[in-house]
Amino acid sequence: MILPLLLFLAVVLVLLAGYPVAFTLAGTALAFAVGGVVTGNFDPSFLNVIPNRIYGGVMTNEILVAVPLFVFMGVMLERARIAESLLETLGMLFGRLRGGLGVGVLLVGVLLAASTGIVGATVVTMGLLSLPTMLKRGYDPAIATGSICAAGTLGQIIPPSIVLVLLGDVLSSAYSQAQIEMGVFSPKTVSVGDLFIGALLPGLMLVSFYVVYILVTAALKPQTMPAQTDADVPQLRGRALAIRVSKVLLPPVVLIFAVLGSIIGGLATPTEAAAVGAFGAILIALTRRQLDIARLKDVMRATTRVSSMVFLILIGASVFSLVFRGFGGDQAVHTLLSDLPGGTVGAVLVVMLVMFLLGFVLDFIEITFVVVPIVGPVLLAMGLDPVWLGVMIAINLQTSFLTPPFGFALFYLRGVAPPQVQTTDIYRGVMPFVVIQLVVLGILAAWPQLATWLPQVVYG
Repeated sequence: MILPLLLFLAVVLVLLAGYPVAFTLAGTALAFAVGGVVTGNFDPSFLNVIPNRIYGGVMTNEILVAVPLFVFMGVMLERARIAESLLETLGMLFGRLRGGLGVGVLLVGVLLAASTGIVGATVVTMGLLSLPTMLKRGYDPAIATGSICAAGTLGQIIPPSIVLVLLGDVLSSAYSQAQIEMGVFSPKTVSVGDLFIGALLPGLMLVSFYVVYILVTAALKPQTMPAQTDADVPQLRGRALAIRVSKVLLPPVVLIFAVLGSIIGGLATPTEAAAVGAFGAILIALTRRQLDIARLKDVMRATTRVSSMVFLILIGASVFSLVFRGFGGDQAVHTLLSDLPGGTVGAVLVVMLVMFLLGFVLDFIEITFVVVPIVGPVLLAMGLDPVWLGVMIAINLQTSFLTPPFGFALFYLRGVAPPQVQTTDIYRGVMPFVVIQLVVLGILAAWPQLATWLPQVVYG
């Protein structure tokens, strides 16, 4: 019981010291394994399985091919300056509505989340483009920064999301393992498509709550979000505004529907749909005249960097989970969660709390690859629905990324915010959105059908 706990704590401490995640996971695990072999606490035959785990779990995994394709799609749309055009156009559309600029920022966040799925890039882009405009037009710094952080983290839950792709792959393995341990030798499967569809209703509900909060605050505290004048908003009305909105909004919306629609309609797997998204992003960049050889090389370099990071972490996590299991960690976790007061509810609460706290110091990729394979089979063996659990984990991690003082989104925005914006402004601004996240998490816990109903309707 003590050795797997020490291994986990050692990994967290080395990560906090600033060492690379992938090498920390694999290196620390192998060091413990060598020590365990010397002392007789670890069976060396577990190490013989590592090549098969890497080859079978990573190299030949078709689902993970979707990761570089979705990353390429997101980076290409970012380089095509989609965010800038969306913010400007939605500012024209909603600018004269009190709080309209905040609503526009949230809607742009939804579109960017569905087309890029990269939290850091979205928060930084929104901070650079929209924060100066909101401050110039008299918005309270707390409202402005809070709405930008909240909009930027929607990439965690709005499909197609890289988070959901990775979670879907890990939960699929955990679900199969849980059923085999329960004596079901013809196990059901859960796919990334199930998770995409399951996240739709909770994601839209979350966005709706955000918009309602902005509009209610604008009505109760009008001084925090002044209505814009004709001098602030470009004068486009009627047909000219409709043409502008359709030209800017239509391409990314069509792309999103093409990707999600092909998955929901059963026309394509998530990997094939990701290829459609990547090709569509190239077409959008070409039509906007934002694509040349230099920019294409830049997009491919960025895609390679992000994808390499993901796959290296996945390899390191595979080694870690194998060594963790070799020390009996899976049995220790099973015993610990099974013995908690409150049964299944108590186990879910503890796991969610641990993931929330880890979200302060670890990225979603590390948590997905390290924590979920450990606790997932145990929770799923208790009878939990894998789609519901995946959506709960995604929203939980999104909440931790927003929560002061360590939320990643806060650091991203602090890095690009102008000097007059105080860190306390950012903290004050995100707290209402954190409360909204917790409310949605509670609603989803009380009514799991919000996540499970739509996949059952689509896939029967």
